[in-house]
Amino acid sequence: MGMPAPRSVLLLAVLLGLCTPPVAQGKPNFIVILADDLGWGDLGANWAETKETPHLDELAAEGTRFVDFHSAASTCSPSRASLLTGRLGVRNGVTHNFAISSLGGLPLNETTLAEVLRAAGYSTAAIGKWHLGHHGHHHPIFRGFDYYFGIPYSHDMGCTDTPGYNVPPCPPCPQHGAATSPTNKDCYTDVALPLFENLTIIQQPVNLSSLVERYVEAAARFIQQARDSSRPFFLYLALAHMHVPLQIAPPPDRSIYGAALREMDALVGRVKRLADSCGKGSTLLWFTGDNGPWMQKCELAGRLGPLLGAWQRARGGSPAKQTTWEGGHRVPALAYWPGHVPAERSSRAMLSTLDVFPTLVALAGATLPPNRRFDGMDVSPVLFGLSDVGHKVLLHPNSGAAGKDGAVEALRLAQYKAFYTTGGAKACDGSTGPEEHHQPPLIFNLDHDIQEQEPLDVASREYQAVLPAISRAYAQALEDIATDNTTVADYSKDPAAVPCCSTQHVACRCHTPTSHTASLDQHTDRRATRLCL
Repeated sequence: MGMPAPRSVLLLAVLLGLCTPPVAQGKPNFIVILADDLGWGDLGANWAETKETPHLDELAAEGTRFVDFHSAASTCSPSRASLLTGRLGVRNGVTHNFAISSLGGLPLNETTLAEVLRAAGYSTAAIGKWHLGHHGHHHPIFRGFDYYFGIPYSHDMGCTDTPGYNVPPCPPCPQHGAATSPTNKDCYTDVALPLFENLTIIQQPVNLSSLVERYVEAAARFIQQARDSSRPFFLYLALAHMHVPLQIAPPPDRSIYGAALREMDALVGRVKRLADSCGKGSTLLWFTGDNGPWMQKCELAGRLGPLLGAWQRARGGSPAKQTTWEGGHRVPALAYWPGHVPAERSSRAMLSTLDVFPTLVALAGATLPPNRRFDGMDVSPVLFGLSDVGHKVLLHPNSGAAGKDGAVEALRLAQYKAFYTTGGAKACDGSTGPEEHHQPPLIFNLDHDIQEQEPLDVASREYQAVLPAISRAYAQALEDIATDNTTVADYSKDPAAVPCCSTQHVACRCHTPTSHTASLDQHTDRRATRLCL
């Protein structure tokens, strides 16, 4: 559990030994690690009750921890689209999740961080979960990444022979001519989960138990090739963890979720060592999450810490993933860059995954794409410890629990959180909170009520003092969006868009021989011989 296989140890040792100090124009390397459905309380540095994250806690001690950091949305596709564009879904068009049969994806006229950095001389790679469209030119290879290795969407959106843990439990893929298992709306049983290398499906169904090793090996090979070419690199590592735990065998004294969390932590530790061994101080490593925990998965979900969303819980439903409560979008965040980012520092600046795009563009000496507005900002002064001032206003879009998908009906102004619409996502007990609209808005003072338990009394002096500023900020935000160049994503579906390496075999079964010499060139579509099972 969490220990590298002997073959992986040998491979990484060789690669680490070959690393040389960076020589590429003085530009820093970037590694952005995005966890899936990670709770704010899943980080030991955030929540003392968590004991499974020694490597992440070490990262926090050697870098800066952000305690008021937010995902741009509270569900997968919109959050990822915003990180890679610096724009909310209401601008970039990605307002809810894409399906396995989606024809569209992140709109092609939206410029990604990878495209900007590649134009600035960077080698670029995406490893892990994509979930921004896989059909045609929505595939990551066509979105600025020189290399791609991973799964096109969440690892529970296709059957496998060794299913990860889930609630309800899902059956494995049907074998050979076996009949398809009875359909459960929470399970995918007809099409196996594919693993891509560049444009080629190299395994279907993917072996979840080896996914961690393969991700680390792919990252090591990419980094070394970038070094060999004397180019700085940008690695976007989007983990399968936590979502629902992968196929693992937890020790008797550890929960399934705790074992999976420890596995993810060990993976991050190995990536950190890899970055350090290739020139300590040359690489900015930024770790965060795409949204809060998926509470309907019960004991397989993450930890909210103090972000209880108590007002919503009293009315039913979950206040985490898919909601605009703090538990849905406040996520762990760490920055590590020896010699640049101060160690042993906690920042209370209000920041967002939206800031990753403009910050890395600035650090690379590149320029933002023209003719559009950005919701993120360059937070380099906060990273470097020169300031602790982030956003004054931060918008929280609807993400599935209530209201129109992508619409902005909650916002932060300093320590105040205003809700024009509330609702709870599906909870472990099956309940969902009712959609409620608030005019005037519910307002919480998070400095005094991080649990979001008791909104300010409308008649109180504090409420009456802050309401005009909130109303102005909200109106200005909506006006800014309405006058921007915005895009609409294509959410149409077609069964022909489902990734399938062999329609002649049940569940699209096939795989190709493993290769460690695959080209990382985006123009090389490696068409290895497929072995159908």
